[in-house]
Amino acid sequence: MNAFARFFRLAEHRTSIRTEVLGGITTFAAMAYIIVANPAILSAAKIPTGPSTVATILVAVFGCLLMGLYANRPIAVAPYMGENAFIAFSLTAMGIGWQLGLGAVFVAGVVFLIITLLRIRTWLATAISPSMKHSFAAGIGLFLAFIGLYVSGIITNFSEGLPTPTTPTLPRTNVPVKLGNIRDTRVLLAAFGLLLTVALMCRNVRGALLIGMAVTAVAAYFAGVGAKPTAIVALPFTGEYDLSPIAFQLDIIGVLKLSFLPVLLTLILMSLLDTLGTLVGVGAAGNMLDEKGNLPQMERPMLVDAVTCMFSATVGSSTAGAYIESAAGVKEGARTGLAAVTTGLLFAGALFFIPLVQPLQSLGFVYGPALVAVGVLMFGSVRKIDFDDFTEAVPAFVAVVLMVFTLNIANGLTAGLIAHPLLKLASGRVREITAGGVVLGLLCLAYYVFGLPH
Repeated sequence: MNAFARFFRLAEHRTSIRTEVLGGITTFAAMAYIIVANPAILSAAKIPTGPSTVATILVAVFGCLLMGLYANRPIAVAPYMGENAFIAFSLTAMGIGWQLGLGAVFVAGVVFLIITLLRIRTWLATAISPSMKHSFAAGIGLFLAFIGLYVSGIITNFSEGLPTPTTPTLPRTNVPVKLGNIRDTRVLLAAFGLLLTVALMCRNVRGALLIGMAVTAVAAYFAGVGAKPTAIVALPFTGEYDLSPIAFQLDIIGVLKLSFLPVLLTLILMSLLDTLGTLVGVGAAGNMLDEKGNLPQMERPMLVDAVTCMFSATVGSSTAGAYIESAAGVKEGARTGLAAVTTGLLFAGALFFIPLVQPLQSLGFVYGPALVAVGVLMFGSVRKIDFDDFTEAVPAFVAVVLMVFTLNIANGLTAGLIAHPLLKLASGRVREITAGGVVLGLLCLAYYVFGLPH
């Protein structure tokens, strides 16, 4: 026990083994939904769910252990929500296969590693205005909420239920989506699951997302629209949980083409902002920030983020990074890496119980409400956008609406970062334009000049 205390510097952080373990368990309960949600989302990119589930858990184990043992921070790591949707939906819409998507994740991880070691990553992060950072979080939140509503059936395509058209394409419509069939049992279950999840969150119940999915799945089974697990335990890395179909299948060469720059840029920006926001947010929750509002030795968790991204792509999953749900464990008193190690070990144990949760991955009305709930949490960042300053409000608004209305996160990120310095220039406020902002704006401009905007 004394060895644990010395290694994680428990006395220095005024904590105990019991407090850290409890915090790690709380964080795991808050973010375990990713075991279901990430493979389910990535299945839209035709990544098989069995291997994808194993990869998701492995990434969480690797990232949490590295964060705890190297960075000594109570921050859990797993595949990001938002980035997985970008690979599954945005890249698929562009006709880009998942192998290229994973290649982009790996290259982005290499870039993270290099710019973190050179301290450029921090420079770029500080160059983005607070309003723009919060708009990215709000936009991704709405994006996830839209996906959650769609896969759950609460909203659906306008052509759903219409007669088969005699012409090759349906006529244009002013309303591309519409309300789903609210009398459908699955849609009613999705609404029930969303209400239950939000009610649990209002009561600050740990693991509200996971509980909401579990209860909805049980209700679906008794309603005749769900499936029960074929087993409770199973050995990972064998049979349908064999990693070989997705591990080391990433296409790195294809990512190095100029036309692929917008995809790479988007993944880099999303992860950069997600990680920065999470580190600061979790640090604030635990009073771990310095007098300037920065997390001491931020480069260490950023290096963990970079290395985990590379590992994630190698085993076959999407961009990974620090999880905001870690704040749940921090609020329970966690202050050191022992909490992250505890979370990682719990994920490792989950490797043997995949059959128990696997039926949920094919039921959009079960995991869809969790996406909506996560979207609500992320959309809360909209409150921190400076709407009194049009040079901040308009680029932020552009970023949010283009993410959602074009169903493409890249469009929102790039358009917002281009509009921001242009509006500052047009309004005569040149001094507010940072060198990093100009660099980011030019890189984003390449998306529209050389990329494949859609």
